[in-house]
Amino acid sequence: MTHSMTGYGKAVIELPNKKITIEIKSLNSKQFDLFTRLPFIYREKEIALRNSLARRLIRGKVDLSINVEMIAKDVTSKIDHNVLSQYYHEIKRVAVALNIPQPEEWFTVLLRLPEVMRQEQEELNDEEWNIIEEAINTAVDETIAFRRQEGEMLFQVLTTKISNIRSLLEAVEPFEEERVEKVKSRIREGLNNLEGIEYDKNRFEQEMIYYIEKLDLNEEKNRLAHHLNYFIDTLKGEESQGKKLGFIAQEIGREINTLGSKSNQSDMQRIVVQMKDELEQLKEQILNVL
Repeated sequence: MTHSMTGYGKAVIELPNKKITIEIKSLNSKQFDLFTRLPFIYREKEIALRNSLARRLIRGKVDLSINVEMIAKDVTSKIDHNVLSQYYHEIKRVAVALNIPQPEEWFTVLLRLPEVMRQEQEELNDEEWNIIEEAINTAVDETIAFRRQEGEMLFQVLTTKISNIRSLLEAVEPFEEERVEKVKSRIREGLNNLEGIEYDKNRFEQEMIYYIEKLDLNEEKNRLAHHLNYFIDTLKGEESQGKKLGFIAQEIGREINTLGSKSNQSDMQRIVVQMKDELEQLKEQILNVL
């Protein structure tokens, strides 16, 4: 089944003293690349999170954010009395020494000074983390479901592009016989214009056969058809294999380029250009396949 690397998932949980929002965004990348935005209290779990997400999301540029909104009425910040007292006496001493007025609003001044307010350090407990971990898994499930939905659209686009290339390959056939006959006629005409020059007809036939074999496209057409079938078989596989599809697309491109180098006929070259255009669009879409 084809999966895209583009995905999004979200989960929200409410604890007695906080509301936690978890978001996961995923884009295409050559490997698994995780960027996290976590509150300090959850930093100790980052390595375990990275390993878990890598197993489930496999590949892509993944952005995980955990946002905590405190909703408890209890105050977790406290005034450090010692620090505040030191600031108070120092300001009074400086005011007297410099003969300047003391502040009228002492608390307004003092509470803005560094380290006066002390934040109580919260500790992570296992029960809270288990709830968060379950919510993260929910967000991952949503991301995977999103990827699957995007993958279905990718599947349709990719099969259409392969079908277009296959149709263009079939469109080459009517021009092949005409092309060979034109080559033969042009060579004969050139020889007839060489008045008074004798040539070995048997050798001429041998050279003609060799030249026509070089122009023969059957081998390239067969290989291209095989690659197109292999691409579809891989696309329909149980696991999404974006890298493998990219390698197959490279082989398809080689055969199309060989067809272009051998097709010394304007209509065939036009068809080859159309094939290349379809292939480039195919490659762009493959970049987003998991």
